[in-house]
Amino acid sequence: MLSLSRKDLVTLAVFAAVVLTMPLWLAPFGAAYPGLMQKFVIYAIIAIGFNILFGLTGYLSFGHAAFIGIGSYTTVWSFKLLSMNVVPAILLAIIVSGVFALVIGYFSLKRTGIYFSILTLAFAQMCYSLAYSVLTPITNGETGLLLARGDPRVIDTLLNIRPAGEGLPSPTFFGIGMIGFTGFYFCAAVLILAFYVSQKVFASPFGMALRGIKSNQTRMNYTGFNTKPYTLAAFVISGMFAGLAGALMSVTDPLAGAERMKWTESGNIVLMTILGGAGTLVGPVIGAWLIKYFENIFSAINETVLRRVFDFMPGGSEDFVVAVASKFVGEGWHLTLGLLFVVVVVFLPGGVMEGVRRLAARFGRTRRKDAQGRETSSTQPAE
Repeated sequence: MLSLSRKDLVTLAVFAAVVLTMPLWLAPFGAAYPGLMQKFVIYAIIAIGFNILFGLTGYLSFGHAAFIGIGSYTTVWSFKLLSMNVVPAILLAIIVSGVFALVIGYFSLKRTGIYFSILTLAFAQMCYSLAYSVLTPITNGETGLLLARGDPRVIDTLLNIRPAGEGLPSPTFFGIGMIGFTGFYFCAAVLILAFYVSQKVFASPFGMALRGIKSNQTRMNYTGFNTKPYTLAAFVISGMFAGLAGALMSVTDPLAGAERMKWTESGNIVLMTILGGAGTLVGPVIGAWLIKYFENIFSAINETVLRRVFDFMPGGSEDFVVAVASKFVGEGWHLTLGLLFVVVVVFLPGGVMEGVRRLAARFGRTRRKDAQGRETSSTQPAE
């Protein structure tokens, strides 16, 4: 039941190696910071979960940021009321997010296509408004939900666990603090587990049914196959992934705010999945990493950095190149990201992974031609 095919096992091993060695291969790109790598890992989890819904069923949700916020609020409340241990907080976040996803998905999935997308957006905006203004006793409104030293923390009190020092308590994994590289590797382990679950979904009969729904849901309905439970299950699983990611956000930074539920966050999740390759295992992860790199590193490039890069050019040429390039970096990083997205959608509708497949296919054809050429040469009769 828990086993994988040989191909999937190799994929999982390579993926785990890439994730666990991120501090090494991200260093040349200036992104080997624990906080930033945590973002890479957390948003990869969101993209993997969203891909189960959008990539397999074709249902495009614009409301997944709501589940991120729900997971974050649930986690912080768990820290305040129960314990600073991350295990009950994460489990509760997944469960509560799943319940909300079940309710929202039940009503949203009564429609398909653009109407489904609009319904999910409407529910997400309602959740955002509730968190921002209506439910301020629970969410603390625009200030955000924060920890306090005097919070009850019933489980910690019963176990006589006291926060160290005089400051605010920090989340722990059975006594291990979730800060720095420790927090990153904890999130990385969760990402690897999430990727494994995604592999099982993709390879299961359930995943095959979801692909059939994406291919032609009407035909499946005509054959007597009830697709509603399958699409609802995919929506709930996807929402639970987003809730898990929201929980990890509050584990690495113990606060929860309504800004995590904005519609722009949902839009970013869609962009990540499409950019990397919807319906593929690794594509959404690549898309998430690309967008987070642009947002955090590429956006930090300024005119001073550009002048250091192009200082080998003559004065007039350097000024011109820097003036043009500065429009695409720093505050203009969205322009570069937009152009990249347009290029991918127009020339690689399957995302980055389609480009990888094309390169692999071309390289394979070249190798076969070379092999055939050598074979013909070796069998040529001597004169």
